[in-house]
Amino acid sequence: MMHKRSNAGFTLIELMIVVAIIAIIASVAIPKLMAARLSANESAAISTLRSISSAQAQAQSSGAIDSDGDGAGEYGFFGELSGADPCRVSAAGVPAAGVVGTDELNPAVMSTAFGNVANSQVVRSGYIFQIYLPAATVAGVTGSVVENATGGAVAPYPDPDNGEVLWCCYAWPQAVTQSGNRCFFINQEGDLLQTQNRGAAAYTATGGGPLFDAVFSVAGDMASPLGVNGVAATDANTWTAVQ
Repeated sequence: MMHKRSNAGFTLIELMIVVAIIAIIASVAIPKLMAARLSANESAAISTLRSISSAQAQAQSSGAIDSDGDGAGEYGFFGELSGADPCRVSAAGVPAAGVVGTDELNPAVMSTAFGNVANSQVVRSGYIFQIYLPAATVAGVTGSVVENATGGAVAPYPDPDNGEVLWCCYAWPQAVTQSGNRCFFINQEGDLLQTQNRGAAAYTATGGGPLFDAVFSVAGDMASPLGVNGVAATDANTWTAVQ
């Protein structure tokens, strides 16, 4: 007499085989998905930095920010470039706060999403972005000024003259090895640089980003040459051009 196999379900051995197959597939697929996400986030960060560079050039050439009233435009922070915060203005040739509802950049040169500033930073696609503008040059050294914690500029303001020719921005992962690996930099010359950002000192998270002078060759001086092509960077990392 022949016995028909029960259709009630899988046997234990069959279930174990299915689980093993799923585990093998996952072990192959998950790392590939992670790598793809990291690559996509890094590509998005590079694209965003190029957009920031374009926005800065537009703002400066338009003269929309002219805090010493000399007719030469200056570079801006995220809050100013996005139209979320009023631009700096000139009060008898001295930098002053713009008036809400009057001095916002219109039309803005960046998406309003870049007006979502927290801790002086903007987060996009797993990366943290921060703009630095120059302070006055003292004893041959040009320091930096960070954006207001919630966006825009507050006293002490960036130096008007240096602000016509200098700015820089860094981008680093929210969670290194998880949302991205490399750290990036761009400045007023369009120099787009990267460092592999590995090891215990990797730049990561809100409080773990580069100092303003990280890529520069002289500590505390954002007017100094970049630390590339055999010139040491202040943070001791190797920075190279993004191709």
